Amino acid sequence: MSSVPIAGGLPGQIMNNSNSVDLSEWAKYQMTSSITTIMSPTLYILVFVIGFPANTLALWIMAAKNKKPSTIFLINLAIADLLLILMLPFKISYHLLGNNWLFGEALCRMMTAFFYGNMYCSILLLTFISIDRYFALVHPFYSRRFRDNGFAVTVCTVIWVMVVLFILPFFLVQQSFHINGLDIITCHDVYLKNREHIYFYYWQAVVVLGFVIPCLITVFCYCNVIRTLLFSKTEYKKAIKVTVLTLFMYLVCFSPNNIILLLHQWIPELHIHYMFFLPLSSFNNCIDPFIYYFISDEWRTKVKAIICFRKAGTKNRTLQSSTTLELTRMLSSRSSSTNICSE
Repeated sequence: MSSVPIAGGLPGQIMNNSNSVDLSEWAKYQMTSSITTIMSPTLYILVFVIGFPANTLALWIMAAKNKKPSTIFLINLAIADLLLILMLPFKISYHLLGNNWLFGEALCRMMTAFFYGNMYCSILLLTFISIDRYFALVHPFYSRRFRDNGFAVTVCTVIWVMVVLFILPFFLVQQSFHINGLDIITCHDVYLKNREHIYFYYWQAVVVLGFVIPCLITVFCYCNVIRTLLFSKTEYKKAIKVTVLTLFMYLVCFSPNNIILLLHQWIPELHIHYMFFLPLSSFNNCIDPFIYYFISDEWRTKVKAIICFRKAGTKNRTLQSSTTLELTRMLSSRSSSTNICSE
């Protein structure tokens, strides 16, 4: 049996046809840390509570309206978010039970694949949204030649194919292992030491293609968009908000996780830091609806209508309450007057 350190990378195959593995003491400590058993599930619950209704509403609104290239990208982004969000209850249960996976190997592979698939699908879609905004605002005449729905559908198809290739190893390799001494079954928290070289090259390729290059493209596009709007003296508040939200996601959600993930291949002891940043990477599911709001006219109009309807309903209820209170006072006054006169 090979010694198994904790890892956030691609798990190796089981040796000697055994599902049980041994962990070092520091690895056992990290598996039982409050970061993984309390903080992680708490953050995932927050993501689920906010992200599920927001992305469901966004998908319902945008799918029912006339499609534009930007809308097609946003629909795919909402689908990617919902695929992960629907798997979060299993991940929440896993951490609350002390990192003990009870749902079988197949669902463990699916959850792991959807988790990483969501992150890299979101990054690539946000990159092409930034490219779409760049050509629409910086090169509007040139963009008319190719910036249409057919182009957007083709790009989204290519992105999904790339993401499937990224996450395919998670479906092909065993993800769950029984841990001796702790009597738990982990899901994507261990890898066999004799497969370290595979994880190293795999994660290097994924991080570079799925994060570094898209990040540089996104920053380039939005910097040029803001510069163009400033020089043309055009209203640019909405563009700035989209830029800030996107860069915030890269800074808080995507960058720490990918950097630690890469360093993790050299330093397995960084697993506890990796588990700290991993839930933060899923917070893009809560931020994406704000990007829908500032880019999609349909989404913005519908949300405003819902908010205005609620405000109107509140005002009507307040008015009804005030009217009822006033009538009550009048009736009480009349009753008192009648009693006085009768005396």
